[in-house]
This record gives sequence, structure tokens and C-alpha cells, in this order.
Amino acid sequence: MDVPIAANVLGTIGAVCWSVQLMPQIIMNYQRHDTEGLQPSMMLLWAAAGVPLGVYNIVEEQNIALRIQPQILSFLSLVTWAQCFYYGRKRSIIACIAAVVPLLGILGGIETALIFALWTAKYRGLEWPLILMAVLSACLLAAGVLRHYYDIYVHRTVRGISFIFVGIDAAGDLFSLVSVLFGRSIDVLGMVIYGTELVLWIGVFICGAIFNLAPWIRERSKKRDQDREDREQEQDVALHQMPSSSSVFRTASGSDVVMRRAPHHRS
Repeated sequence: MDVPIAANVLGTIGAVCWSVQLMPQIIMNYQRHDTEGLQPSMMLLWAAAGVPLGVYNIVEEQNIALRIQPQILSFLSLVTWAQCFYYGRKRSIIACIAAVVPLLGILGGIETALIFALWTAKYRGLEWPLILMAVLSACLLAAGVLRHYYDIYVHRTVRGISFIFVGIDAAGDLFSLVSVLFGRSIDVLGMVIYGTELVLWIGVFICGAIFNLAPWIRERSKKRDQDREDREQEQDVALHQMPSSSSVFRTASGSDVVMRRAPHHRS
């Protein structure tokens, strides 16, 4: 189904989601000054995944949005990876920049070389290099998310990761997946790339509901019940401390009556 306008629009929405997907995570790391729970290996794997994904989308002549998308993914992944070093390992800003800049240059050089090499291979009728790029990008993206699954398994909670980031990334995968369906032909490999990560993010949401949301709801319910019991006890104590009607309207004692009735003697 060839609907270029729909493909471009949906691809653009997906690219926008992927352009800002890591921004909530980056902002959260900055506000907390901590990256505990966030896996540096996940960010590095994602940065590497942007290379074969970018090569595949460019050589396959996907819409412009999908061609730009992997470059932004690699850049933001390396920025987040640098935050892990800065906040987690207490490295200096200069050391983080010195680590990120060469990696950007290396990844950019590899991607450029692969684009020209796979263009040549495509014109010669070789399809397996492009298939290799698609499979490699899907594996790297999945490995990055699966690394966080291991952390969830060990700690029995989803920690260090922004659910806003997860939601935006999942939305980007969904829109990108649908944009592939509206291309000139059904790109099975493209569907595998975006569909794999989408399924994994849905799994993270489910883990968050089980290990984070459900205990939070139980704790809130328990606290609400405890507050209600405390209020009821305070009301009972207040009622017991109120004076009774007999003490308010008690009659005067006999001695008081006698004293009031005694005549006054004049000297």
C-alpha cells in the first residue's frame, strides 16, 4: 500500500517522538543528580544500534524522518550514557566530553562507510548486507532493553528509568511501524525492528504495573485506612473528655444550702 503522505506524516511523528524520547530521562537524571538503576550498557547499545538502523533506512530510501531518526537516537543515547558516568561514576564533565566526542566521530564514520558500501551491494543485487543491518539494529535495540529487564529481575522493581521516556519511545516505535506499512511495499525487516522494541517496552510497562504501581496503590490504601482509624480514635477520645450532663447541672450540696440559709448576726 503506497500512501507516501501518510508514510511521511506517521514517520515524522515517530521521528519527533524519538527525537524527544530521551529528554525526560535526561531531565530526570539532571534533577536527581543520580542515574542509579539506569543501565549505561543500555545507552551504549542504543547508540551503536543507531548505526545499522541509519544505514538500513538510508539505503532502503525510507522517508526523510526515518532517515534522521537513528542519528538523533545515537546522539541522545550517548548524552545519557555520559550522564551515567558523570552522576554514577563521579567523572568530570571534561572526561565525559572526551569520551563522547570520539565515539560520535567513530560511529558517524562507520555509518558513512557502510552507507556507500551497501549502496554498491544493493546495485549489484546483494540483499544480505541490508538484512544483516536490519537484524543487527534490532538485536542491539532489544539487547539494550533486555539489559534493563535483568535489572528488574534482580531488584524486583523498575528503577532509574522514566516511564515518560518509555511511553514516548513506545509511541515512536508504534508510529514508525505504521509508517512502514504505508510505504511502497511491506518492509518486513522494518516491522521487525520497530515491533521488537515496542513489544519489549510494553513488557516494561507491565513490570512497572506489577512491581511499582500495585505496591504504591496498596501503600496508599493502607495509609488512607490508617488515617481514617486515627481520626476515629481522636473523635472517640474527644467524646470521652466532654463533661457529662450530670456534672453540668449538678445540685448544690447540703452544706452549701445551710450556709446560704444561715442568718447574719449584727454586732
